[in-house]
Amino acid sequence: MTGALLVVGDVVTDIVARHGAPLAAGTDTAAEIRTLPGGAGANVACWAAHGGLPVALLGRVGADSAAWHEEALTRAGVRPRLVVDPEAATGTVISLVNTGAGAERTFLTDSGASLRLSPADWSPDLLDGVAWLHLSGYLFFSGVSRELVGVALASARARGVPVSVDPASAGFLAELGPDRFLALAEGVDVLLPSRDEAELLSGAGDAEVAAAKLSGRFPLVVVTSGVAGAVVARGGAVRARVPAVPAVARDSTGAGDAFTGAFLAARLRGAGPREAAGEGCRAGALAVARVGGRPPPR
Repeated sequence: MTGALLVVGDVVTDIVARHGAPLAAGTDTAAEIRTLPGGAGANVACWAAHGGLPVALLGRVGADSAAWHEEALTRAGVRPRLVVDPEAATGTVISLVNTGAGAERTFLTDSGASLRLSPADWSPDLLDGVAWLHLSGYLFFSGVSRELVGVALASARARGVPVSVDPASAGFLAELGPDRFLALAEGVDVLLPSRDEAELLSGAGDAEVAAAKLSGRFPLVVVTSGVAGAVVARGGAVRARVPAVPAVARDSTGAGDAFTGAFLAARLRGAGPREAAGEGCRAGALAVARVGGRPPPR
């Protein structure tokens, strides 16, 4: 796996409910419902593999669906390193997608086993042949997985392996606290937040200002803004603005994960940040046109 990407993060089961009418409290709302493999970390790994990169994924699942998730990851071209939790079930996310509002999604999240990933699950040998380490931001939101973040970062620094992080959830980020997240992410090479996450972390009310401000702390910052595309910032200034790729949206679940996976795959193939962000925008457009957070079959 020379030159490979290692992703450490969440593997969950997505229940995607697409509804065209507003939710009717106390009664029924018609919806199309599908059960699909998901999780921000797992989605990133699958999109990076879809871009032709050798990818491994370290995650934690319950015995209830370990085999199903392993098969799905393998089929997507990802080498799974799944730890089976003896107590907790696999995490579950209910994604409510309003098809009448630009396919915007709202998550109900039970992280389950995914945030029980711990330093005991880590080994420096996981970095053998790895050229890049990506950490899902969801790891920052529980005590034991935060400990894993510290151990993995130290291992990567010892080997000179670059590290990227996507903050993952503006809601959970607000609960943790922006300052605490920034302190935990100290030393990360690439930060890949959404607009909402970037504005929360920076205290700025504008995506470009937020990207520029955060790039004074991280060597490279790429902020995604949905239909507004992406902003690339280095050294305290915006260096590139990359337009979104038009798409007919069916489900926005995993669009940011698609961007991240494609961006990392492009960077590891030698693309510059602007070109890699363009690849990310193309993957994001492909993602929103599909139901679920994973790429089409290879």
